[in-house]
Amino acid sequence: MNLPEKNLLKVKQRLLLAAQQARREADTVRLIAVSKTQPAEAVEQAYLAGQMEFGENYLQEAVDKITKLAHLTAIKWHFIGSIQSNKTKLIAQHFDWVHSVDRLKLAQRLSAQRNQDQAPLNICLQVNVSQEPSKSGVALTDVPALASQIAGLNNIRLRGLMAIPLNTSDSALQHQYFKQLHDCLLQLKQIGLPLDTLSMGMSGDMEIAIAEGATMIRVGTAIFGDRQKK
Repeated sequence: MNLPEKNLLKVKQRLLLAAQQARREADTVRLIAVSKTQPAEAVEQAYLAGQMEFGENYLQEAVDKITKLAHLTAIKWHFIGSIQSNKTKLIAQHFDWVHSVDRLKLAQRLSAQRNQDQAPLNICLQVNVSQEPSKSGVALTDVPALASQIAGLNNIRLRGLMAIPLNTSDSALQHQYFKQLHDCLLQLKQIGLPLDTLSMGMSGDMEIAIAEGATMIRVGTAIFGDRQKK
């Protein structure tokens, strides 16, 4: 059994246990394998082991992989990195999901540049729940207005929220940040936005994220091992 396949089993077991402890069905949580800096061969190994969804941060590296792995017809690609305005066309054309939208301008460009023959591009708003100056993301207080504006755009579909909270070993603080994102999603649903996605939780905090309602977890190191040098 190769490394991605063996590690995928371990991560899926963690997911199952966390869902059981949260009194949730395991199939309500989707696993996104974060494959940034990993070679296309490692992605294909994980795919052949049953993993269908992959997250990428670095655009050109991702496009090269997507092109090389075009024969894997069931694969779904998630862009989870920072977005530069001049790179939105490639993102719009190559990905199924974008988790890191935090400005109306980006959403408008993705909408305009999505090919008409493609399914709508699934969008999550990135929220800076821990209010870190060094991180991208819209402030919690600004989410409702931005979400309402983006929800009306063509060629994209607003699905939910994403966050990368402060890296901390304080489990109470981790719970707090994830709960804030969940509460924000509920607020948006109350004003009539049909959202269904909370993208939160990574290798080190996926159990807490699942306990607080995550519907997608983004796991890289626990599946592929340490990042390879770019």
